[in-house]
Amino acid sequence: MDFFSVMGYGQFGVLFLIQIVTFLASVVALIHAAIQRPDAFPAVDRQTKVIWVSLLTAASIFTGLFSIASPPGVLAVAGIVVMLVYLVDVRPRVDSVQGRSWFRKNG
Repeated sequence: MDFFSVMGYGQFGVLFLIQIVTFLASVVALIHAAIQRPDAFPAVDRQTKVIWVSLLTAASIFTGLFSIASPPGVLAVAGIVVMLVYLVDVRPRVDSVQGRSWFRKNG
């Protein structure tokens, strides 16, 4: 094996790990959205629960199925963006309006 073959396998491995992590994160976000109260989303001036669960379901499908192709396509990138928006912006607000936190201890 030459240097470029080793680098190719390394690149494939790194991309595969990133794809697995993004898929798992989108599934975690989907589960979190699904178990929340429906009135929590409009209370923090975000879309409804049905919209977020639908978007995160699509994101899970896109990151799970369509990211098998290397490099990931536009739909997989769109799924990653939806998942990140939910985890970074919506989830903390929904947790705060309900007085609980799913990922960290209240201290």
